[in-house]
Amino acid sequence: MARYTGPVCRLCRRDGTKLFLKGTKCFSEKCPVEKRNFPPGQHGQSRKVKKVVGYGLQLREKQKAKRIYFTLETQFRAYYQKASVKKGVTGAYLLQQLETRLDNVAYRLGFAMSRRQARQVVRHGHLQVNGRKVNIPSFQVKVGDEIAIREGSKALVILEEAKNFAAGQNQVQWLDINRDNFSGKVIALPKREDINLPVNEQLIVELYSK
Repeated sequence: MARYTGPVCRLCRRDGTKLFLKGTKCFSEKCPVEKRNFPPGQHGQSRKVKKVVGYGLQLREKQKAKRIYFTLETQFRAYYQKASVKKGVTGAYLLQQLETRLDNVAYRLGFAMSRRQARQVVRHGHLQVNGRKVNIPSFQVKVGDEIAIREGSKALVILEEAKNFAAGQNQVQWLDINRDNFSGKVIALPKREDINLPVNEQLIVELYSK
């Protein structure tokens, strides 16, 4: 499946807000959003800032969600369609599906310093779910699933770095995390208040509802 492989910091600059795509860099003074808070490109600094309303605002929210979770349009639309047939708040179900992707869960468990890095950890076969190796980033975890780093991969340097980084982050309420053993368990499905991201999911729903 195709995926974005370009510089991710320009995505944050394009949206004018931090999407937390680069781990520790996002929390440092080196963050490009802090240093160059204007759109990327040759004329980004001199371009007039236009007020985004209506369709443009809805599209911008969708783009932010896609960039945060590293999904492309076809897959993102499929998540929306699944959420739209459920009883309840469609936007909350949409974010719930994105949060329970295996690459995002690996990030939340502290196995990586960013979702992009977590995707690599999954793709390279370092994770197992309920004792079985899974290397599909979009794999949906369920309540009761146990996710762990494979025994032969626990000596990886990036895991120790990610562990130290995660120690300074907020606790994830819907996961039971064992940082010392590089493992965790899904104890509940994430609620909207558990997902602290700069995304207005209702605007995404309005966009797809047209």
